[in-house]
Amino acid sequence: MSSLPDSISTRSANAARRARAALDRASRRAIMAAAVALGATLLMGTGAHAAPSIGQPAPDFVAVDTAGKQHRLSDFAGKYVVLEWTNPGCPFVRKHYGSGNMPATQKSATAKGAVWLSVNSTERASSDYLKPTALDKWMKDQDAAPTAVLMDEDGVIGQAYGARTTPHVFIIDPKGVLVYAGGIDSIASSRPDDIARATNYVNQALAEAYGGKPISAAATRAYGCSVKYKA
Repeated sequence: MSSLPDSISTRSANAARRARAALDRASRRAIMAAAVALGATLLMGTGAHAAPSIGQPAPDFVAVDTAGKQHRLSDFAGKYVVLEWTNPGCPFVRKHYGSGNMPATQKSATAKGAVWLSVNSTERASSDYLKPTALDKWMKDQDAAPTAVLMDEDGVIGQAYGARTTPHVFIIDPKGVLVYAGGIDSIASSRPDDIARATNYVNQALAEAYGGKPISAAATRAYGCSVKYKA
């Protein structure tokens, strides 16, 4: 039978371990909050992540938008989320914004209840890079209607999803599963005149998903300019 001092010592050691664990958790939260406040994008979870395939969980992340507001993907659980990689310096992006196609697609998605997050992974050293205020102004000038425009200058989110082009679109279902990845539409050109003849894959995928149907074209070819990632 353990003596009373031994019992007290064991309880004290356990309490000390719990206190250290709580301090470690608090420190990690403080570090994360400070990094996000400075504009960093963070991938949640541990270890390296391969880009997800259709049917796999979408990587969670936290990032700051052009207005300085923090967003975490998992905060939108229960909703469809569209991730759209963008770069105003890309002629393919200008095709879809200048024609009104991308803003119309955004408005159609959010009217259904989806969350639309435009993501800019252009590194700061690129000639295409726009500061948050400039990017926000460009979006407004295009009559764009995303839920938020996220800054990902370090490329953390883009690399996690395997985003290769601007535009490149991903759709995540209410359970956090990737259900679409690919292009905005079916005609890979920078000509606005081609939009009317193309199949808008994002509109099609969301219509099918909200209608309770399987997405008929869940993986399509993304086309556009290469994402200007940090070297």
